[in-house]
Amino acid sequence: MATPDGRPFVVLGVSGGIAAYKAVELCRRLVDAGCHVAPVLTEHATRFVGELTFSALASEPAQTELYDAAAVIPHTRLGQSADLVIVAPATAHLLARYAAGMADDLLTATLLATRAPVLVAPAMHTEMWEQPSVVDNLALLRRRGVEIVEPAVGRLAGGDEGAGRLADPATIAEAALDLLGRRPADLAGRRVVISAGGTREPIDPVRFLTNRSSGKQGHALAAAAADRGASVVLVTTSALPAHAGVRTISVETAAQMHEAMTEAAQDADVVIMAAAVADFRPRDPESTKVKRELGAPEIILEPTPDILVDLVERRPAGQVVVGFAAETDHVLEHAAAKLERKGCDLLVVNDVSAPLVGFDHDTNAVHILSQDGTTVSVDLASKRAVADRILDRVMDHLNPSAEKDSR
Repeated sequence: MATPDGRPFVVLGVSGGIAAYKAVELCRRLVDAGCHVAPVLTEHATRFVGELTFSALASEPAQTELYDAAAVIPHTRLGQSADLVIVAPATAHLLARYAAGMADDLLTATLLATRAPVLVAPAMHTEMWEQPSVVDNLALLRRRGVEIVEPAVGRLAGGDEGAGRLADPATIAEAALDLLGRRPADLAGRRVVISAGGTREPIDPVRFLTNRSSGKQGHALAAAAADRGASVVLVTTSALPAHAGVRTISVETAAQMHEAMTEAAQDADVVIMAAAVADFRPRDPESTKVKRELGAPEIILEPTPDILVDLVERRPAGQVVVGFAAETDHVLEHAAAKLERKGCDLLVVNDVSAPLVGFDHDTNAVHILSQDGTTVSVDLASKRAVADRILDRVMDHLNPSAEKDSR
């Protein structure tokens, strides 16, 4: 059952394989996605990763004991409370005990005490993964309705290569959220155009002016929008891989991004300028490499097009335009001035001088300012979680009556 605040209750079971350390990342992803996560570790799991790590990241302290004086019948509470039970990694030993209906520790007892969906992510060496007993146990669990996230092929413990590697935590988290029905399809039928990365303005054929933007937040926005049902175009300078459902346009300079965004935005419902576009470019880039022995060149700069302002001026009726700002001081003051100056519907600002925020990090913390004077603050979280919070505000502007009703 969901928690009182509406979060789905997820029991995260961790059994004793070397891949147990990856369950830490899975725990973080589930919490970032809005789940209440209750970790349950087997005794063997604690040989690879500590209870304290999960207790610090999850929604409640990690539990390991079937007989716990501080908790009344813990397996029953966990099993009855759960909206989903995940086991990652699921070892061959754990799968055998689960298939046999054994309940000799807290995790297996919880699995037997729940009527919630169960998702297992096996991880083991290839020889074990291919053993007929393991194959049979998985087939039996599938027939009983257990969902399986197949392991990947890759490097295993001890340097071996083969099938049996735990699936990526992001893949397991996506499967879990799908089972929970937590992926909103609120952007279905919408066309979203997003820019990402830092532009490069050439000085000569070898050198260029740029900035520290990695494009990670823009790519996270594109993936989140696609997962929420949108048709997404991503105009990017970054070499990061894009979500399979996203159409990518690669550009390099501000002028190229201006042209691509102007074209793509014509019939879009939402335009998000997450890219860090250079404000200035060399006016006369050299056609050949500048030689050091000739001395320092004089580089005269000229302004680049203000893509965000141009998009706002050209936008069709009903289109929502989102801008971004990276600041290092007086963050909200500068952001409010930029929001007014640019005229976009929403402005997302972050303090890139703060720890783990902004450039090249996998995490971010932002403020989302709106033309109506409201500001929504998002504490430090994964860039994917931040992307979903931004898209939540976009949805408020696409459906203003719903936003009004929710207040």
